[in-house]
Amino acid sequence: MINRFLHQILGLKIGSKSLFYTFLLVNLIPNLFLLYTEPYNFSGKLLLILLPLGVYLSFLSLSKRQGAMQLWLTPLFFFHAFQLVVFSLFKEDVIAVDMFLNLVTTNVSEATELLGSILLPTLLVCVVYILAIVGAARSFKSKTYYSQSFRNKNLMAGLIIILGSLPLFLSAKEVNTQHFTCHENLYPVNVFYNMGFSIDKFHKINNYKTTSKDFSFQAQKDSVSSQREVYVLVIGETSRADNWQLYGYERETNPYLKKDDSVIFFRDALTQSNTTHKSVSILLSGASAENYDCIYSQKSLIEAFKETGFTTVFLSNQAKNSSFIEYFAQEAEYLEYYRSRNIQTNHFDEVLLHRLQHYLESVTGNLLIVVHTYGSHFNYNERYPKEFAQFMPDQFSRIDKKNREMMVNAYDNSILYTDYFLHRIGQILDESGLCAAYLYISDHGEDIMDDDRERFLHASPNPTYYQLRVPLVTWFSENYEITYPEKVQAAHDNSIKPVSSSMVFHTFLDMADIQTDYLHKNNSLVSTHFTPSMRMYLGDHDNPIPYYQTNLKRQDKEMIQIHGLSVE
Repeated sequence: MINRFLHQILGLKIGSKSLFYTFLLVNLIPNLFLLYTEPYNFSGKLLLILLPLGVYLSFLSLSKRQGAMQLWLTPLFFFHAFQLVVFSLFKEDVIAVDMFLNLVTTNVSEATELLGSILLPTLLVCVVYILAIVGAARSFKSKTYYSQSFRNKNLMAGLIIILGSLPLFLSAKEVNTQHFTCHENLYPVNVFYNMGFSIDKFHKINNYKTTSKDFSFQAQKDSVSSQREVYVLVIGETSRADNWQLYGYERETNPYLKKDDSVIFFRDALTQSNTTHKSVSILLSGASAENYDCIYSQKSLIEAFKETGFTTVFLSNQAKNSSFIEYFAQEAEYLEYYRSRNIQTNHFDEVLLHRLQHYLESVTGNLLIVVHTYGSHFNYNERYPKEFAQFMPDQFSRIDKKNREMMVNAYDNSILYTDYFLHRIGQILDESGLCAAYLYISDHGEDIMDDDRERFLHASPNPTYYQLRVPLVTWFSENYEITYPEKVQAAHDNSIKPVSSSMVFHTFLDMADIQTDYLHKNNSLVSTHFTPSMRMYLGDHDNPIPYYQTNLKRQDKEMIQIHGLSVE
């Protein structure tokens, strides 16, 4: 029965030589996709196909028993399937380091929402490789054998292809980086390298408390105010600037912030990473794309505030995720989570407002509050109460270009809710009458099938314009403006300059007038010494890349030009 089924589906009989070449083709499917998606020159594209072809051809010829060698390659099918699912999401690139890390840092509800939206392509991929495994097992069980001449012919062909392809390394190039290496550019070698890199990085993250235990900012507060000071760092989630009314969006998604004279927004702000676990760790620490390794030995800005006598609070509507975010949060004296990693309970972000009010009223002295929201994370229509469903219809069953209008409506409603959320924070701080300020920035943006590439979500190996450009907003109370007028004026002056997420750490310390050798005022947005510099992106291997060289496509560069963003 299985033989007949495979014969009908694959067009071959178990035991035939054509099964050998079917196994060869099935293993090469990801390479064939990458051939059309990766920015390699002609030599690089030849290498991408020829070297794996030669290796598979040689390996499959090592045993005379049909199906035997393919069974040894069965674990590789997991990576092939994973790779094809990546294609269905991002339309390019290989399984990145961050994707492996996301497997252990993403909570169950996020994973369920995502997999539910790409269920069909995931099932199709699984069917292809399950059929191949069944075919290999049945072939092996049938105890049929390849002839010696058939094996010799394929083994010799494989070795010739391998040897013939090796010189191509001399001329192969990745267009953006102008270099080509086996461990970075050749599938599936690069996937195994990325997995090893992610395992090593995960171990280093988990060892953070040991490697940073003796660190101190030696921080001091420059001025001693006669009044209480309160600073709130609001970390947004998956909010892109293009859907904010403040940034020129045609819809009224910022009705409150638009009317608030205390709000200053930075017109050209980019994130240094399109993944939450890296982006937020940059926001909370002195690490950046240019010096990311320091993150393993230095503590977060929470510790700097503690050293100067601030009471510190971390409020999160996200789940614990075994990343730097979790470890930095643990440095706070008060820590509260409102989302469980394994329970699909949907709390709206306003639950954090009640706790912010609580600590503002119950804690005396200077106060730092970090608020980590769930913002506009997919599934968008679950991120806001019904009364914020202004743009309709906002319900969609699956990710599809036909459903884009509904997806955008739901996304815009989530931005509208974020506008209300920030308005309430400003209102709470204003009513306190204290010297207070907040800074809001989203960790990264989002693709919503904006152009003919039909890209969706974020955290792709190569970012897009929509993933990079984020809203960055500051708000200052009347008493803050009186106490630190030069800082408020500097924020106004710097708001038209190109900035990046790596500047938040320095800005927030400077905003509170905290001094430490780790504060660089040329990176502070509230300093007259602020100096724009080339904006970098944190690559998949934690290497700095000028953001304009991150394999941005024609569509991305057109949007950068349309919105007048700096290319540096």
